[in-house]
Amino acid sequence: MKAPVIAIDGPSASGKGTIAKRVASALGCHYLESGALYRLVALIALRQELMEETSIATAAAGMDVYFQGDEIFLEDQEVSLHIRNEDVGKRASEVARMPEVRKALLERQRAYRQPPGLVADGRDMATVVFPDAELKIFLTASPEVRAQRRYKQLIEKGIAANLAALSRDLAERDARDANRAVAPLVPAPDSQVLDSSALSVEAVADRILESWKSIGGHG
Repeated sequence: MKAPVIAIDGPSASGKGTIAKRVASALGCHYLESGALYRLVALIALRQELMEETSIATAAAGMDVYFQGDEIFLEDQEVSLHIRNEDVGKRASEVARMPEVRKALLERQRAYRQPPGLVADGRDMATVVFPDAELKIFLTASPEVRAQRRYKQLIEKGIAANLAALSRDLAERDARDANRAVAPLVPAPDSQVLDSSALSVEAVADRILESWKSIGGHG
């Protein structure tokens, strides 16, 4: 029997990372932030000035990465704040469109599926990476709310941000993610679509936990 999976997909700044962490903690499960992997690839591509898909995919397959709590290490360097930079986020959205990069990261992502279970967030967790997930959630929020959330996140981390520019970048990223040829950002047919615009983190997490229990999940 494979370990059970809760797959949470959604656009940038929909709150899926915060929610997924909370759900994983409540259930005592492992947690996968798939977007961090793409941001790590983007950071490598920027640092090494990689432009070709094949070279970026090779870097993705061979990168030395490990997660320790909220800290992320790349080649033994702590890069948690580096990968949250908006330039890295923009590049991550671009490299995520590359089929070879997605293929290089697929098995790495699936390796996180271990007992007692996994909560995974991203853009194609329910459609591509874990199509057999026991519970699939598509988390969304209005563009205005998402821009405000991202602005608040960056300011709290001491990163300079401009709300208008963030709104524009999110709109462009949404368009790229939804229209890419490989693994576009769309809800899986059997996903529960949940709008978090007017809901607190606790309320959203509680709804997901209730859905989990309703299908016989444990935790």
